[in-house]
Amino acid sequence: MATSIKQMMDEANAAVPRISAAEAAAMAAAGNTVIIDVRDAPEVERSGHVAGALHISRGMLEFRADPQSPYYDKRLSPEASIVLYCASGGRAALGGKVLKDMGYAKVFNLGAFKDWQEAGLAVAREIEPGM
Repeated sequence: MATSIKQMMDEANAAVPRISAAEAAAMAAAGNTVIIDVRDAPEVERSGHVAGALHISRGMLEFRADPQSPYYDKRLSPEASIVLYCASGGRAALGGKVLKDMGYAKVFNLGAFKDWQEAGLAVAREIEPGM
């Protein structure tokens, strides 16, 4: 039987805890935490991103997270806490579930970029070329 997006979202939300912007900021300040923006580049260019976050679009996440991939991003570590966000929290939840399936144990969903903005936390405008 085929899997629906509702089933996928239910599984992702059950596997990946949702945290507040304040919790994510505290984790980042404490160290050994990577915040990842999984939105597409045009979204990031329009609105900016969490200061210090990596931009890895949802479509490239698995490739950047797998040490066996030629696209692996060495800034990612299965030992680190990983916090993902997107425009609404859906792609972050799905991406977080994939990371958990890949062996990343400490994965969290910040939800929407606007949650970070509304908390008055630091936003950056530049994006890394080629990301």
